[in-house]
Amino acid sequence: MKKSKKIENPNKCVKMSIIKKTFKNNSWLFISQIITSIFGFFWIVLLARYLGVYDFGTMNFAISFSTIVNIFIDLGISIYISRDLTQCPDLARKYIGNAIPLRIFLSIVTLIATLTILAVMNFDLLTIEIVLLFIIHAIFLSTGGLFNGVFQAYCKQKYQAIGIILSSTLTLLGTLVLVHFDFGLISVALAYISGSLVSLIYLYINIRKITVLKFEFDFSFWKSAIKTSIPFGITIIFSTIYYMIDTIMLLFMEGSIAVGFYSSAYKIITVFITIYAVYNFVVFPLMRKFYKDSNNLLMVSYEKSVKYMIIIMLPIAILTTIYAYDITTVIYGSQYYHGGDVLRILIWNVLFVMVNGASANLLNSSNNESSVTKINVIGCVLNILFNLVSIYYLGYIGASITTVITGIIICIAMTYIITGCRYNPGKVLIYDVIKISIAGIILGAFLILVDFNLWITIPLAIIIYSISLILTRSFDSVDKAIIKKIISRK
Repeated sequence: MKKSKKIENPNKCVKMSIIKKTFKNNSWLFISQIITSIFGFFWIVLLARYLGVYDFGTMNFAISFSTIVNIFIDLGISIYISRDLTQCPDLARKYIGNAIPLRIFLSIVTLIATLTILAVMNFDLLTIEIVLLFIIHAIFLSTGGLFNGVFQAYCKQKYQAIGIILSSTLTLLGTLVLVHFDFGLISVALAYISGSLVSLIYLYINIRKITVLKFEFDFSFWKSAIKTSIPFGITIIFSTIYYMIDTIMLLFMEGSIAVGFYSSAYKIITVFITIYAVYNFVVFPLMRKFYKDSNNLLMVSYEKSVKYMIIIMLPIAILTTIYAYDITTVIYGSQYYHGGDVLRILIWNVLFVMVNGASANLLNSSNNESSVTKINVIGCVLNILFNLVSIYYLGYIGASITTVITGIIICIAMTYIITGCRYNPGKVLIYDVIKISIAGIILGAFLILVDFNLWITIPLAIIIYSISLILTRSFDSVDKAIIKKIISRK
């Protein structure tokens, strides 16, 4: 008599199929982000070396200022639309048809208000022009974000990924041209605009393959959308101010040179934050579905997200802290040597950005947006107050320390909220963090003792850290099953 085949747990099969499907559907996004990160790294290095510390600081002030201004154009509507379309893709025509005219209206009002503010603050004409051009670039990017919400809802991330690649490729090509012909600072903003505009056109053409776009002026929908988006909008406003206000305050209190040193380090860590942003786009819709279908899946998604991000980011933070000056001078040149002072501090904020982002996703996915909003408001206010004191006494070093301290405070606050809800992974995550931290301590001790050249150290660090993770048993059976399922061709 033949033995009957063992029937797998159906719930486990469903979980694994969801994980595998998610990774397959978003593989284009991961590929595009790798390409964009590489291209972005090259054009930032080119611009930093071409512009010099002063003009590089001016450019980054314009980027930070325009990013904050763009919040008032979006108001959190992009997140609101993405969330609703994930649950009901058929709403795409109505949502996007109304969102585009609303975005145009808010853009015009915001541009006029910004121009007035810059004129009143007595900025020079060149700075005003650069800021306005970067605002236009930000408008193109955020409008493309509306279309990306539709692509995510219909699992058509391929179009989103190609749009990202188009934008980064054209920006890099524009940077190469302007450096070669010495076109100056204005052309930097134009290079950014060219990439975002072509990407937006591409996304618009392809979204029409999914849904019929017809602009509508349903003012009741506008009112409802803005009202519903307010919690998201407030969160974005304060979290963005938290990330960008230090650059603006540095310009006013210390000048463009300080901004140049600070931004040189910030651009390095932005590579890691950008990679996390794509992960965020992928996981947020997935966590919404988990909340709808299974509380256990939502909890596991959060626990694994935090665990994997710490595993990846901790050794990078340790290595960067020890070799900060080498990394800065190799990338930018000796004129940016003091950027190493910033980098060795600021790199740790990436770790908290990733963990806090996962926590925010969990709370937003479980309809706890108000908690995220309150925490970000408190974090933003504390960040501004701390910066006023720390920048005055310590300059860009003070701004770096303040950024990390604020990240820690937000992490503690979000963890406290999560421990009180039913999605708390509890001791499982605590044990994971302890094991990974021990592996990190082993790596740190090794790097301090050997004191090798950076290029020799990197492969050795990977080997030592991997062995440490194995010795501390940081990977459990679920981790192994997830990895096996992802790489499986079946």
